[in-house]
Amino acid sequence: MSDKQETPAPEPADNLVTTRHEARIGGRRIRYTATAGHLLLRTETELTEAAEGHRPKAKVFLTAYTRDEVEDRSTRPVTFCFNGGPGSSSVWLHLGMIGPRRVELTEDGYPTGRPPRLIDNDYSLLDQTDLVFIDPVSTGYSRPLEGEKAGDWHGYQPDLEAVGEVIRLWLTRSGRWRSPKYLAGESYGTTRAAGLAGHLQERHGIILDGLMLISAVLDFSTIMFHEGNDSPPLLYLPSYAATAWYHRRLPAELQELPLEILLNEVEEFTLDHYAPALLRGARLNPETKTEIAERVARYTGLSREFVERNNLRIPLRRFCKELLRDERCTVGRLDSRYLGTDRDAGGEAFEYDPSHAVIQGPFTACLNDYVRNDLQFESDLPYEVLKGLFNTWKYSDFQNRYVYVAETLRKAMAMNPSLKVHVASGYYDLATPYFAADHTFDHLGLEPSLQENIDFSYYESGHMMYLHLDSLKKLKTDLDGFLSR
Repeated sequence: MSDKQETPAPEPADNLVTTRHEARIGGRRIRYTATAGHLLLRTETELTEAAEGHRPKAKVFLTAYTRDEVEDRSTRPVTFCFNGGPGSSSVWLHLGMIGPRRVELTEDGYPTGRPPRLIDNDYSLLDQTDLVFIDPVSTGYSRPLEGEKAGDWHGYQPDLEAVGEVIRLWLTRSGRWRSPKYLAGESYGTTRAAGLAGHLQERHGIILDGLMLISAVLDFSTIMFHEGNDSPPLLYLPSYAATAWYHRRLPAELQELPLEILLNEVEEFTLDHYAPALLRGARLNPETKTEIAERVARYTGLSREFVERNNLRIPLRRFCKELLRDERCTVGRLDSRYLGTDRDAGGEAFEYDPSHAVIQGPFTACLNDYVRNDLQFESDLPYEVLKGLFNTWKYSDFQNRYVYVAETLRKAMAMNPSLKVHVASGYYDLATPYFAADHTFDHLGLEPSLQENIDFSYYESGHMMYLHLDSLKKLKTDLDGFLSR
């Protein structure tokens, strides 16, 4: 028998790399420090008893940017950024909108060619606030450690706890507890941000100064097309109309209207006529049903017969397939300006989302190159840009009902009357339509004195409105104003 004893596995440790850079932002050269790598997550028990062999549970990948030559860090804001999915890394906000470098695209949001490349992001928020991009467990380079189950992190509450712990650790280790604190979330990231507004405040006493909600969804009943749920057909109608207007499928007199004037008309029709009609259900008389079908067809570019066959309720996937069926094209879900083609032009639903397909490659290539060559963080793990977790994500807090975090946000704003919220929406977003977000905030139940803490901005673009250059410029102006409030 051998007398050799097995060498214990080394204790996992944080793995962070720091580099220095400069970029042109807001018309000026700005020097900044980047820190990229893994931060280990432990339970509170493990933090206090680490010497007794307790091991961390997961490693979370983050990228932090802090502006150099700042005299007083306590007055310098910091913004924690994440995307949605659930299952998305932060690459979209990181290299598309907020970070100091962005993927070069055409003015309309298409790749400029091959190879893709990064350019200075003149519209980054780094001139106004330090930035921390967080990839939740199972996205990016974030992983559970050996012996841990990834599924333990895949749910509304454990996700809040994990991301909240990353925020707490970063503030503690960076000495930034006194800094103004913001969250920037996109899509499900807005769901996470609203939840964190309550969790951080009530669990850790972290008081936020503001939330930037990009393509917001705080009430899942507004976007889930299910039998018996009439909210989505109503709340999607203005975005259907915007899409039909963009692709020139409306009657001439509507096509000639400015987009915002058209949408005001569609919104009024939805509230004053369409909603009451759907509320009547089988009580709706045939004459009124025909009138409503004609108006819906007029605003969507679809035929009256198609609207009637769908019982006045147009499912998202059918709309994306039907609008340009005669051209054998589908329109995008994330951004309905983009077009795709399917093998079966006569099918009921699109095979893929063309608005995601066109940007997936450039963002993935640029991120992998940037992290290793510019940020000097090396890993052979695949960087999970978008992992399909939506259907396995656990919403135990909302069992037998739709996910609804608007109440969490309302309570956080009531407890912290200084909390400001900016809601940014794209007119061509068919994933989280702007009218659905408006509806949620119209029914938030805030005290009137707090209503002025919320402002809104709208863009002639889609879910990732920043892919469209004019929208990115406007978004920068709007968020600079929000940060200075």
